[in-house]
Amino acid sequence: MQTQILDQYKETAKGQEADRILRSCVHCGFCTATCPTYQLLGDELDGPRGRIYLIKQLLEGKEVSSRTQLHLDRCLTCRSCETTCPSGVQYGKLVDIGRELAAEKLQRPLLDRLVRYGLRKIIPYPARFATLIKLGQFFKPILLSAIGKKIPTLSSSSSWPEKKHPRRMLVLEGCAQKTVSAETNQAAARILDCLGIELIAAKSSGCCGAVSHHLSATDEGLDFMRRNVDAWWPYVESGVEAIVITASGCGALVKDYGHLLTHDEAYAQKAEKISRLAKDISEILLNEDLSTLNIDTSNRKVAFHSPCTLQHGQKLNGVVESILTRLGFSLTEVADSHLCCGSAGTYSILQSKISQQLLSNKVNALQREYPDVIATANIGCQMHISTRADVAVKHWVELIDEALS
Repeated sequence: MQTQILDQYKETAKGQEADRILRSCVHCGFCTATCPTYQLLGDELDGPRGRIYLIKQLLEGKEVSSRTQLHLDRCLTCRSCETTCPSGVQYGKLVDIGRELAAEKLQRPLLDRLVRYGLRKIIPYPARFATLIKLGQFFKPILLSAIGKKIPTLSSSSSWPEKKHPRRMLVLEGCAQKTVSAETNQAAARILDCLGIELIAAKSSGCCGAVSHHLSATDEGLDFMRRNVDAWWPYVESGVEAIVITASGCGALVKDYGHLLTHDEAYAQKAEKISRLAKDISEILLNEDLSTLNIDTSNRKVAFHSPCTLQHGQKLNGVVESILTRLGFSLTEVADSHLCCGSAGTYSILQSKISQQLLSNKVNALQREYPDVIATANIGCQMHISTRADVAVKHWVELIDEALS
């Protein structure tokens, strides 16, 4: 694709990156076939190719309107288009840049700004998020059923292995998962303990930065990333094998720390090392001898939902399924497994109507073969699907932990 980027963007790192990505697109349109919003809405501007043109126009000095922002906002950043694209267009990076530049040119309505500010100031902070959930639970009896179903429960207490092992790995505790499903990391710690691996949580780490980053609060997102780099670095220097991440959405971003902090002289090299060490829990278990685990699956029938951040963001499609199958779980067939469930971080709040349509399609596909349980690999998807599913929705490592005997 030919471009005529304005000089004011050509001189910036983001402008140069956007120009490079735009030029790699041959506008073939293959991406539209796997774009969830294009399939629902049928509008070229609600598909990757149309959004790419909108970003190109922005960088070339064309008018940026609320219409431009609307179509960029409707993108789930699921990156299914990247999996489909024959030219390797890095659409996820491009749309983040496009949203940020559009936000600089166009002020959102007051209510929209307040909602986005509230999301950024609550979700990444476990104590604040827990307080909001407690308030929601208190008022739940008088709320509409559709709203009440969206209020999650807080994590229940559980145990963390105390045994020390020569092999050590860090774990990202995160924010939302730490608040509503701390059991996931606890399950991972117990499984790894059985495999002779000690899982360590660095107390001063926190949100991966995804909430702020994807809401175009770039500097705020980078601050979260730097905090995690600082918290993890002493452990990295002491020789931990990996940074284990059980929320695939967080994993996709942490693996990108090196790229996002590449222009920060104080953090660039450390961030690159962090990105190399970052591993989804499935990558760890895939390479371990799981025959040493005493597993009783009790013929449980599992429908696995592969989050977009796992299969498109981290390119780990099929890995979890292979692990569960090796351990004896019975997996159902899930139609259109490449399509997003509609959670997409804060998307389910900011684009509720589209999100609910995608959720309905996803739950129907997951429950078509009447599974005993639905498993997933990302806390956002887990919370979202739970609001509509007729069976329990859990992180897949919890299924393994429950099967340990």
